[in-house]
Amino acid sequence: MDWDKLRIFHAVADAGSLTHAGDTLHLSQSAVSRQIRALEESLNTTLFHRHARGLILTEQGELLFDATSAMNKRLDTASARIRDSEEEVFGELRVTTTTGFGTIWLAPRLPKLYEKYPDLNIDLMLEERVLDLPMREADVAIRMKEPSQADLIRRRLMTVRMRLYATPDYLAAKGTPMRPEDLADHRLICQNTTSAQVSAGARLVQELLTYNVSSTLTVNNYYGVLQAVLNDLGIGVLPDYVSEDVPNLVRVLPELESAEVPVFLAFPEELRHSKRIGAFRDFVTEEIVAHRKRQKADAEA
Repeated sequence: MDWDKLRIFHAVADAGSLTHAGDTLHLSQSAVSRQIRALEESLNTTLFHRHARGLILTEQGELLFDATSAMNKRLDTASARIRDSEEEVFGELRVTTTTGFGTIWLAPRLPKLYEKYPDLNIDLMLEERVLDLPMREADVAIRMKEPSQADLIRRRLMTVRMRLYATPDYLAAKGTPMRPEDLADHRLICQNTTSAQVSAGARLVQELLTYNVSSTLTVNNYYGVLQAVLNDLGIGVLPDYVSEDVPNLVRVLPELESAEVPVFLAFPEELRHSKRIGAFRDFVTEEIVAHRKRQKADAEA
């Protein structure tokens, strides 16, 4: 089977349009169309249904697209491993983590990584959905639970607890709660207990809601919770690492906190020798060690 025709077929199937695929491939629409017709003739089948709004894969086309998608992922893996055989750290590194951890903890620290490796390109994918690392949806992940996928190398980085925080201005205006029952007089800012989040955080919110909280604001990630707290909307349930990078927050009701939440770094076994993965892993580990030292110094102060 002609590899060039398969490459063109994959681009058309991905774009759903001969014109858009041609733009991507730098080929004319007629050239793309000829290659698709030739491929269909060689396979003696129809790969696309053609209609006014574009192209839709037939059942046979879906089967071939699955195969070319798998081939592309294998080629990406091979390309990454070849690049990583060099001594220099460069190229794209796709990092996935939660919106809260990525925006509040990781992103502010990335300038240090870029300063050390200016030719590294980070593609930071922030979402609560767990991406499939073995299928190369991402190169490395930082998750708030131990990954269950097979063929992954895992490293436990640290533990996090969810705690209550507010701004000094909010507490000056609304008063500081001295006991859990006082939360009834405040607005609680948190994630909805049914949204995707760590179970320890959801359990803490469920406990807090038993104190007859009269007003709530729910946000689907901790970055949104933080922004609401910083704008004096109420008392927020936030991971404890915010206290280091957002020093103007005040911890409220310190006796109330979640159970420990483990934070793991994971990447596919086949990228064990990746220079980019190694550089990122070492960078995160160094930042965690520095974070722990600052926490210990603050506790002893």
